[in-house]
Amino acid sequence: MSACKRADPPAPAASETAPALALQKIDTVVGTGKEATSGSTAVVNYTGWLYEPKAEAQHGAQFDSSAGRSPFSFQVDGGQVIKGWDIGVQGMKVGGKRTIIVPAEMGYGANGIGPIPPNANLIFDIELLDVQ
Repeated sequence: MSACKRADPPAPAASETAPALALQKIDTVVGTGKEATSGSTAVVNYTGWLYEPKAEAQHGAQFDSSAGRSPFSFQVDGGQVIKGWDIGVQGMKVGGKRTIIVPAEMGYGANGIGPIPPNANLIFDIELLDVQ
């Protein structure tokens, strides 16, 4: 689950950041179960892509997915994942599906990581399976 682990790169200089993009949370299915709140543990399935504004559904190259693996668990707002996830998953309810568009500064910033290039905006499809 390397794409979701938190990295602690230095903050990028203003001239090195990706084009301005706000964090977006788009609910495709609104869940009806327990809500993911700060401090709770979220159990999710996810797929992550590079954000490509002109691509179909803005999905560029896929870089990670929990499909075929165990679901991914993390403490919401606990600093264990990128900031875009900490904010983007809050408010989801079990059974819900959400697409979050993450600006580079709330993702991996100027350093990038693995297949994610520096200053990349990201898009994730997330399904909330459980909240503990």
